[in-house]
Amino acid sequence: MFDHLTERLTSTLRQLRGSGRLTEENIKGTLREIRMALLEADVALPVVKGFIQQIEARAVGKEVMQSLTPGQALVKVVHDELIAVMGEENSQLNLNTTPPAVVLVAGLQGAGKTTSVAKLARLLREREQKKVLVVSTDIYRPAAIEQLQTLARETGVEFFASDNQQQPVAIATAAVEAGRKQFMDVVIVDTAGRLHIDAEMMAEIQQIHQAIKPIETLFVVDSMTGQDAARTAKAFDEALPLTGVILTKSDGDARGGAALSVRQITGKPIKFIGVGEKSDALEPFHPDRIASRILDMGDILSLVEEMNRKVDPTKAAKFTQKLGRGKGFNLEDFREQLQQLTNMGGVNSLLEKLPGIGDIPAAAKSQINNGELNKIEAIINSMTPGERQHPLIIKGSRKKRIAAGSGTQIQDVNRLLKQFNQMQKMMKKMTPGKGGMNKMMQRLKGRMPGGGGGPFPF
Repeated sequence: MFDHLTERLTSTLRQLRGSGRLTEENIKGTLREIRMALLEADVALPVVKGFIQQIEARAVGKEVMQSLTPGQALVKVVHDELIAVMGEENSQLNLNTTPPAVVLVAGLQGAGKTTSVAKLARLLREREQKKVLVVSTDIYRPAAIEQLQTLARETGVEFFASDNQQQPVAIATAAVEAGRKQFMDVVIVDTAGRLHIDAEMMAEIQQIHQAIKPIETLFVVDSMTGQDAARTAKAFDEALPLTGVILTKSDGDARGGAALSVRQITGKPIKFIGVGEKSDALEPFHPDRIASRILDMGDILSLVEEMNRKVDPTKAAKFTQKLGRGKGFNLEDFREQLQQLTNMGGVNSLLEKLPGIGDIPAAAKSQINNGELNKIEAIINSMTPGERQHPLIIKGSRKKRIAAGSGTQIQDVNRLLKQFNQMQKMMKKMTPGKGGMNKMMQRLKGRMPGGGGGPFPF
């Protein structure tokens, strides 16, 4: 997400970082570039105007003009204003009520509403340890109820059965009552989507809202619709008291206009953002972290949180102990690390959270992708246990068999073995007791942001 906006903003601001002083002329030129970058990202025009005005007012003030590093001070101003536009801080769900807390979810057809209900239910179950019941009141879309039932089974939450012969209001009220009797913490009510906002849709969802009195009313919008997402949410909020927004499909949106427009136009916070298709690909929306990603500063906090949740601590400890005892790093270990990376959303999810990723050439970034990791894992899976433990025995006929079994070419197998050989050498240098880790960190220091080189050692 934000790829194009990040590229435009960072290249514009990079020119000012080393400036000894800022002038009215170069500030105007920078603001012009920032304005164009935001418009190209499909940010709503009123939001762009307000954003530029705020930056301009602060850029010519003492905070920036009298700073020892005015270029960097201006970058901070842009960062702060991005946070302000998106809502200052994460707005959490309000579940502070007599159980069950009722959450009503609405949205247009195709926005990812039903999958977002399942993702939210899983998030509440796993991270908040809540007992969650989900129900569908969509009696119009074929198989909508069955879809939510399947997703509920996959995410490990309870499902309230309904059918398309019932009335939506009756389904919702019965589900809330069932949630009360079953001592559920949260009941999430999925509503029918429409191709557009119409009076009939609004009347129905208003009746449901009045009947179940939800503590949270969330509107799901597709981030790929850009500023239209904000306009749709605003129109919906005029008919129903929204408490927040779920932004979906951010992994397919390289522009980011919706994220920068929704809060300012609707006045409602973005509470969650969908970051992929998997059922765990829903994250709380943190404006400060998103602003850092946009300016290519990375998002280390989210990365650390994700590692704590998804990396198996037992396996990680065993791997560390193995290295500490000087045991060789083999292809079994490598495959295990690839699987851990996949659990974290893959290499693309990892890269977008690292600072300085924008400095890597586009050609190099295109070679670092989840497809390549899947290919590597397929090659390793085609090896025998002995070959994974002792890669040196893999010669001509073995390579041919492995390539055929993994659906790849012999050149791919050769490339993997060569890369793995380099990794083994690196792992040996990291073995404690030889000063290897300290030496490696010293070598890397010059490659980190601000250290004179590129951000990564490749």
